[in-house]
Amino acid sequence: MGRLDNFKANVRRAYEASRASARAKREQEDRERREADQPLPEPAAPELQHHSTASRDDVDVPYGLRIGAAWAWRIIVLGFMLVYLLQFLGKISIVIVPVLIAMLLAALLAPAVRWLNHIRVHRSLATAIVVLVGLAAVAGTLTMVINQFVNGLPDLTKNAAEGVQQIQTWLKNGPLHLTDAQMGSAIDSVTKSITTNKEALTTGAITTATTVFEVLSGLFLVIFTLFFFLRDGRVIWRFLLRLVPGQAREPLDRAGVAAWASLGAYVRATVLVAFIDALGIGIALAALRVPFALPLAALVFLGAFIPIVGATLSGAVAVLVALVTNGPLTALLVLAAVIAIQQIEGHLLQPLIMGRAVAIHPLAVILGIAAGVVLAGIVGALIAVPLIAVLNTAIRQLAGRPQPEPDSVIVKAPPASAV
Repeated sequence: MGRLDNFKANVRRAYEASRASARAKREQEDRERREADQPLPEPAAPELQHHSTASRDDVDVPYGLRIGAAWAWRIIVLGFMLVYLLQFLGKISIVIVPVLIAMLLAALLAPAVRWLNHIRVHRSLATAIVVLVGLAAVAGTLTMVINQFVNGLPDLTKNAAEGVQQIQTWLKNGPLHLTDAQMGSAIDSVTKSITTNKEALTTGAITTATTVFEVLSGLFLVIFTLFFFLRDGRVIWRFLLRLVPGQAREPLDRAGVAAWASLGAYVRATVLVAFIDALGIGIALAALRVPFALPLAALVFLGAFIPIVGATLSGAVAVLVALVTNGPLTALLVLAAVIAIQQIEGHLLQPLIMGRAVAIHPLAVILGIAAGVVLAGIVGALIAVPLIAVLNTAIRQLAGRPQPEPDSVIVKAPPASAV
């Protein structure tokens, strides 16, 4: 009985399995028949939108025009922002300019503070000593220059009158052969121009008090800012770094340190080159007995801080003074001395003293000086090239380009051939 029951159970399971298989096959055939009777779906329309378009309305606009328009409105927005930024900086220029001058002086004097701090002088005391010594040096130099100018003013007036007479004689008897009527017409036009601008000149005299106040306040701000730049410069820089996102702090820190090192090297090298230029031209003026040798040497020293342009203008002033005081021969000798010193500066001093840590093309120098004059006058011309050098170093550092050692900086300038 046990075997018979097992046999029956196996037959029943096989029967049920065959019925389930037949039922599944029949359901599959019915489903395929129903799907065959339904109409095929319509194919989807091809997508006409390009990956560079924001909507299908832009499909009919050429690709180049879309890219140009995208650039154009962004440039317009940036242009408006730049205009308003420059207007804002112009309104607070009485603060911005002293801070920039203090930054240049801090880059120049920072090694002296570090040296005093290294020999165990407290940082605040070391900063105060450096600032006071610098002020004393500037005050002493200005006193010497002003005293020589005041003492030589009577002789300059006399020699200038004689020089103008000689120039008039040369204009009449020289190759130009100007008549008295022509020279009188030129003098009358100059006199008329002065008379026409009398109101403007008077207004300038009236605002002298305001200008003096601005100069004094700017001088105080320079000294005050210089002290804290020298004492707490690194602390101030770390505070500014905390204002940027965390992932940008380390690259900005490297770029800032490299830019500051280049700025210090540039300022120190420029001071040394300016001193050598002023010393050479001053010795030449003194040897030729040209009046105001010391003030003119000081002018050459200041002019050397404006590359290419400053040396030419200061040399031209020295030649003009020699012309009206000592005559054409002395003026030619001064011109030769100025050209020789400029050649030595362009071919020897800059490559030897300044090195090649940051090379700035002369076109960038000229454009930077022009923009600085337009935005901030003489002060803008003084700070334009150092600012370009700093930005050049910082951008190259951020871009990851290899940097030479920041022990020196060069502003490549074409050799001067004339004043």
